[in-house]
Amino acid sequence: MTGSSPCLALRRIRKRFGATEALAGVDLTVQRGEVHALIGENGAGKSTLMRILSGVIRPDAGEMELEGMHYTPASPAEARRAGIAMVNQELAVAPHLSVADNIVLGAEPLRLGLLHHAAVRRRAADALAELGRTDIPLDAEVGRLPVADRQLVEIARALCAGCRILVLDEPTSSLGRTDAARLFDLIRRLRAQGRTIVYISHFLEEVHALADRYTVLRDGRTVAQGETRAATPAQLAGLMVGRQLEELYARSPRQAGRTIMEVDGLRGKKHAAPIRFELCRGEILGLSGIVGAGRSELLRAIFALDPVRSGRVRLGALAGPASPLHRWRQGVGFVSEDRKCEGLALDLSVEENLTLPRLPRWFSPQHLAAECAPWIERLGIRCPDPGLRAGQLSGGNQQKVALARLLRTDSDVLLLDEPTRGIDIGAKQTIYRLIDELAGAGKAVLMVSSYLPELLGVCDRIAVMSRGVLGPFRPASEWDEHRIMLAATAAPHDR
Repeated sequence: MTGSSPCLALRRIRKRFGATEALAGVDLTVQRGEVHALIGENGAGKSTLMRILSGVIRPDAGEMELEGMHYTPASPAEARRAGIAMVNQELAVAPHLSVADNIVLGAEPLRLGLLHHAAVRRRAADALAELGRTDIPLDAEVGRLPVADRQLVEIARALCAGCRILVLDEPTSSLGRTDAARLFDLIRRLRAQGRTIVYISHFLEEVHALADRYTVLRDGRTVAQGETRAATPAQLAGLMVGRQLEELYARSPRQAGRTIMEVDGLRGKKHAAPIRFELCRGEILGLSGIVGAGRSELLRAIFALDPVRSGRVRLGALAGPASPLHRWRQGVGFVSEDRKCEGLALDLSVEENLTLPRLPRWFSPQHLAAECAPWIERLGIRCPDPGLRAGQLSGGNQQKVALARLLRTDSDVLLLDEPTRGIDIGAKQTIYRLIDELAGAGKAVLMVSSYLPELLGVCDRIAVMSRGVLGPFRPASEWDEHRIMLAATAAPHDR
């Protein structure tokens, strides 16, 4: 599996951004033909290190070797030519181009100075065949493909460019369980072909099952390296946060109160049957199901973001048509799964994003900073300056800003769509504790998650959605991962 000499060696890498030292002497050694996990909390330096590897930025100090040769890429294009390809969590596809055109993007074959269309299709077909996905049409518009297939197109582009090292950054964060399993099979196949893969993930169960070796970063430093089989997920989590985690899923004694929200016969754009349920104060309801089952659409319909074909949502004594603004005023808060396009205004500052729904009485930089400081501290948002653009934060810290904004509004009903996506294990523990505290204070939570241990650990009742039909809410104690997956993949009339 591994060679005698490393395929990639990074030594004493340092990088500073103003007063912030992002990397303080990081070492990373990756063997040829292995899956190497790079793990650490948000802000630990993983993204900065990979941006250096892929030629986006230059290090301030340190040295890099690729296949035993000195390696100093001056640009992403130069890194690609050297055989480094990176597939980011936010996919970089051209949505209006075809599958074939996306696969050869940046390395288009030419003949007499013109695009060689036959060669484009041949190279794209060969790359997809190597991935075992000849079923993806070459002429399909990439923007119309499922997320899992768009990700495969990016991986195919990397293979087409002749990559020797493939970096996958949180590759399962937007995938359902079935698509994630297919991706794991693909990674194992690429490893068997001799490809080298750097795998970045907050899902430590994935790391333990998939990776040969690991490197842990903490506060811009390498704190541990080793063989994955010699460490448990709990030990890896302890290395990431610098301490042994207590019980991950906070669950204090609580009892459901009166009904605060009633959904009666609701049908959104993806719901095959009317949806009915009640949400009580002091209760956390969980929604499970495979991607595309209609879970997110249900939350969006409740919050009046998506059109409703029939039915109503009653909040206390209020019912009938509504808008997102009405929902905010009625005490309902919503966190979207798509933080990049819907969750945040990325060009505004962290403090502006935090205060958007409810601006402080005195609107000045000093008051904004004072208003936001407690929330930044409470959720552990890593930013050197609250005036920094939200788009400059890591994905996990962006998610924390979206959650902090919701908590600041003191809503009575919280609609959370994948609230811990892209968040590290330590921050997840913080979020779980916050959700538990909110329920204990009488708030009501409706939560969508693709991470089944999270639903089972946090929620009081869970329901499974399949093909637009919502099953009954049952106590979490009556579910396990196997039962949830059976319900999620069964035809609605079989449940």
